[in-house]
Amino acid sequence: MSNDVPTFNLKAVVRETGLKPDTIRAWERRYGVPKPRRTSGGHRLYSQRDIDLLKWMSARQHEGMSISRIVDMWKGLEGEGKDPLQVTSHSMMAQNAPLNEAGELAKARQEWVQACLNFDAPRADQMLGQAFALFPLESVVLEVMLRGLAEIGEGWYRGDVAVQQEHFAASLAARRLQTMIAAGPAPTRSERVVVAGPPEEQHTISLLVISLFLRRQGWEVIDLGANVPLDRLEHMLTAMRPQLVIASAQHLPTAYTLRAMASSVTKLHIPFAFGGRVFNQQPELRRHVAGHFLSESLLDIPRAVQGVLHAPWPLPEVVETSSEYLSAFEHYRDRLPLLEAELMATLDPKLREMVRRAGANGYFAQYLMAALGLGDIGLFEADLNWIQGLLAAHHLPDDVLRVYLEAYRLSIQKHLDRRAPMIVEWFDQALEEFGESPTG
Repeated sequence: MSNDVPTFNLKAVVRETGLKPDTIRAWERRYGVPKPRRTSGGHRLYSQRDIDLLKWMSARQHEGMSISRIVDMWKGLEGEGKDPLQVTSHSMMAQNAPLNEAGELAKARQEWVQACLNFDAPRADQMLGQAFALFPLESVVLEVMLRGLAEIGEGWYRGDVAVQQEHFAASLAARRLQTMIAAGPAPTRSERVVVAGPPEEQHTISLLVISLFLRRQGWEVIDLGANVPLDRLEHMLTAMRPQLVIASAQHLPTAYTLRAMASSVTKLHIPFAFGGRVFNQQPELRRHVAGHFLSESLLDIPRAVQGVLHAPWPLPEVVETSSEYLSAFEHYRDRLPLLEAELMATLDPKLREMVRRAGANGYFAQYLMAALGLGDIGLFEADLNWIQGLLAAHHLPDDVLRVYLEAYRLSIQKHLDRRAPMIVEWFDQALEEFGESPTG
């Protein structure tokens, strides 16, 4: 029997690995590993390789590595055509960096993160300056700054870091990246590359890193920044005529607007490439965009760009949204005001105020419409799991979200008709998942 055959339920995996069910689910929703199959009833089924992966991750964690680093290492080894289960821990460390360099970068990251959490900008800048003097620029950007920001983000998710601390760190990182870009050499290549954030995308760090890495390889890069309106983009591209446009999305709603951006760009017969966290977490999303997915690793972006510029056409085959989903999208959008009014009227005053302050209705509608527009309502599941984990980390009861979902389902049943069957089915499945026991 192949070790990739989904055979074991969650209870068996817990028994085999010694990990808690919540830990396994948290790794799945946060990092996309493991990736269990689902039964017709929606319950998870794991393969022997999934179990071996979890044991491998647990062993690396006991060696002192962060889970995000462990996942990156696993994916990196697989990308090199190697089986991580057959590579020793010592070999992995040697492959990724000399032991002394890896340790020094980790120390620099720890000190930079602490300075950011203390709102100590001079100290944070000093730590980066020292790191850049000792190690390659790419190593410091990826291992100190970006990994440091990821650790701060994980701290916020756990409730240990304030959002103001996270914003402060991101602002310092963006300022440093912009300074390095401005100080870079003049272009030596003939191709012009435009980088841009799709509509509603506010995150700029990944775009700045892409700009920096491409400029260091000699390309002329024009950075249009975040949240670029499509009508203005088309006008600018017509004037600039770049050889490639690159966009990045971090969340499901901006993956949806990125798809619209891809269509606008390719209609001008300009090649389009993309990446971003949401496409790393949900690889199936890549098939919905008319463009070239670059890489999960920012370090590999220059090489991927070179490949796209060498052979920009034809574009990879795209999955189009079905007419059924387009009809559901329009129906949900048109009935949304009535639906939300009904929903708020049914909630008790305390929960109603909580929903209003959190902007939950707007968030929920934005993500649900993105999933419908992309043609797969199941894409929303990862974000719902993330919310559930966030509530637990902040010591808020799970039933807050469940009560909200139950009220939402009742409102949907009242205001939506047979044009949106997948929405009702999704709510039924989501509520069943909330009640799933470790035996599921």
